[in-house]
Order: sequence, then C-alpha cells, then structure tokens
Amino acid sequence: MSEASTPALQNLPEYSVSELSAAIKRTVEDGFALVRVRGEISGLKAAASGHIYFDLKDEKAVLNAIIWKPTARLLKIRPEPGLEVICTGRLTTYPGSSRYQVIVEQMELAGAGALMAMLEERRKRLAAEGLFDAARKKPLPFLPEVIGVITSPTGAVLRDIMHRLNARFPRNVLIWPVAVQGANAAAEVAAAIAGFNAPGAFPRPDLIIVARGGGSAEDLMAFNEEVVVRAAFASIIPLISAVGHETDTTLLDFAADMRAPTPTAAAEMAVPVRTELVGQVQDFERRVRNSFDKMLEQRRRHLGQLARILPRAEQLFAAPRQRLDAAGERLGTGLRRNFDLHRARFLKDAALLRPRALSHRIALGRERLKALDSRATRVRLTRLTDARARLAGLARMLDSVSHHAVLARGFALVRGEDGKVRRRADAVKPGESLTLVFVDGEANAVAGGKKPAKTKTSGPGQDRLF
Repeated sequence: MSEASTPALQNLPEYSVSELSAAIKRTVEDGFALVRVRGEISGLKAAASGHIYFDLKDEKAVLNAIIWKPTARLLKIRPEPGLEVICTGRLTTYPGSSRYQVIVEQMELAGAGALMAMLEERRKRLAAEGLFDAARKKPLPFLPEVIGVITSPTGAVLRDIMHRLNARFPRNVLIWPVAVQGANAAAEVAAAIAGFNAPGAFPRPDLIIVARGGGSAEDLMAFNEEVVVRAAFASIIPLISAVGHETDTTLLDFAADMRAPTPTAAAEMAVPVRTELVGQVQDFERRVRNSFDKMLEQRRRHLGQLARILPRAEQLFAAPRQRLDAAGERLGTGLRRNFDLHRARFLKDAALLRPRALSHRIALGRERLKALDSRATRVRLTRLTDARARLAGLARMLDSVSHHAVLARGFALVRGEDGKVRRRADAVKPGESLTLVFVDGEANAVAGGKKPAKTKTSGPGQDRLF
C-alpha cells in the first residue's frame, strides 16, 4: 500500500461489531418493511416456548423464518415440511449469528393445488391404515337420550342445531365449546371427542355431533388434521361430522360414522320427528284395534257356522248308547262262561289233591328218585375209573421223560458256579467249582488244571456227563 492511500483509509469511520450489525439491521428493516415470500417449508422445528422456526427454500436459496407464539395461534393453516406457502412478514437480521430472517405474520398456501395434493396424500395414508373402513362404522342410535355437540359457542351453528332438535324431538344436549379454526382448533376438537368418550361427571352422550359452518379450505384445515381423524376413529360413541356446507369435504367426514351435509342436517339425522312418531304409534294402535275387531268378528262368524252344522245331542249319543247296551248283554254271558271254565279247572285240580291220588303220586316220585340215584352212581364210578387210568398213563409218560431216570442209571448232572448246566467239556474252566447232581443228592467238585480234551459223544445231540 502506497503512502498516498494511507491517509484516505485513516479517514474512514470506525465501527464496532455491534454498531455495524445494528446499522445493517436498520437498513434491512427500513428497506424491506413488509415482504411476501414464496417457498417450500423445510427444517420445521417447534420450540418449547411455542415459537416455530423453519426455512423457506427454492431451487437456489434458503431463507430463515420465524413465527412467534402469539402469531402461531392465529394461523389458518398448520406449517408442515414440504408444504409450499406464501409468507407475509418483516425482514430483519439476527446479529448473534450474522444472518437475516423473515418474521412471519401471515401464512397461506401457494395454491389450491398444493393444499389438495397434501390432503390427498394424507387421505391415502390414513386410508391405508384402515381409519376410513366402512366395516368399522357404528350405527346411529334411533333416539339418543343425550347428544354431545362439539362446536364454537358463539356461532350460528349451535343455534341451528338446537332449533332443529327442539323442533323435531327435544333431547338433553351437552355442549363442548372449541375453536373451529386456528392453530389450536385441531387439538381442542380432538380433546373434546376424547373427553366425551372418557368417563366423567356429566352423563355420557349417546351421540356426538362435530359441527362448523362453511368457509374456505384454509378455514376448515383443523378438521383435516390427523389428530382429529384419529380421535374420531377411536371414538366408541357414534359420531356425525357436520363441517362446512354440502360441497365441503374434510378428512373428518371419512372417519366419522355418518357425514351430514350441514349442521342442520346433522340434527335431523340425530333424532326423528316426534310428531311423526306419535302419528305412527297412533296409526299402529288403530291398525291393531281394527285387526283385533276383524279377527274377533271372523271367529264369531266361524263359530256360528260350526254351531249350525253340529248335530243334536240325541244324535251324538244314540250310537254310543246302543254300543253300551250291546256290551252289557255280552258282559253277563261272558261272566257266566268264565265262571264255568274256572270251576271245571278247580274241580280237576281238587281231584288230584285227594289222599289216594296223592299217595300214588308220591310212590311214583320215589321210584323215579331211586332210578336217578342208581344212574348217577354208575356214571360217577365210570368217570372215576376213566380218570384214574388217564392219570396212570400221564405218570408213566412223565417218568419216561424225567432226568431222574437217567440219574438212576449212573449219570450225573454238572452245574457251574453260575448255576448253569455244563453240557460240554470245553465249557468247564480249569479250577472252576462244580456241583454234581446224583440221583440221591449233590456233591461239590473242582475242575482239573488242564482243560479236558474233547471226546466223541455217544451219539448225535448227546453231551458227555461227568
């Protein structure tokens, strides 16, 4: 740097960092007092204080944005990542990090297409979870005792519902006041639905109506929020959605058990017309009475017809009387004949019981008894002789196959230490203790030191005995 330029640099004003940041802040805020910025929301973060921080971006740049807590409560739409919006606010700087940012005061969607695309994506996602299935929808009660209404307490919707209910069929109505638009509307509506379903001090309603008047798509965004849809799906009380006009559709309409085109129509769905019910009951009463009178007249006429065709009492009992007289005549004859048959049988039996006849029958019985006794004695002796002969034959056969006969001829039975019979010489171990069984008893022996040589048996199948 030359010496000529040094005095010129020394004439520049000197700023501190804070002074320069404040000067830039005033320049930015004076030059961009109110701006409208269009961009896509990204990096959305809700602080514990209630403030909302996010970025607005397009293809080439990113702008920091802030929504203070009081402003966030009044927004018509809820910021979501990926949503294209137009933000209106003030441009300012943040000296603490040397960046500029926009303080958002209003937010609107960049176009209806973006809103519809967002709602369609949300509808498909919730439908895939089964929140809109028709099979889970509950039928509405015919005549609910208590009706719970969730709506704004200051709007005309509540008056329309109450007027229609009182005109059709007055019922007990529980009102749960909520905000129907704004940042807190969705949370309040969801809390009201859950509150009606939870056990509480007030009587539990038999039917719930969620109602709101018409408005723009942004005004109805609270009823498109996922928290409201899930609360309606979880409700065990039948729920009617009556949001907006007939052409307005929200995601709550899909999750509710019934959709009403208007709040007034919801009141008409909730209760029948009392005068019509009274007229129906009176008509049923009249029809029942007419039917009963008609049936009674038909039965009376039928009974008269039957009475005319029935015969007289004398004709009805004439034939039975004749049958009774004939049976009486046959009864006397039958009794006499039966008496004669029994008397003849009695006389025959009495003749058998006379003393001479009885002694003769006793003598015959004794002779038969003696003959039977003689036959029994002969049979017993014959059978006893046959049994003795058979027993003697079996004894001879047993002696022929018994080993005692072999032992009696001088042979002996050899058993080893394990008690088993030694049938061959090579089965005996040298020095083994043996038991020799003779015909008159047993004797112990010890095998020699050398193994005995094999000897030729006297015949096939016979073993050598010691």
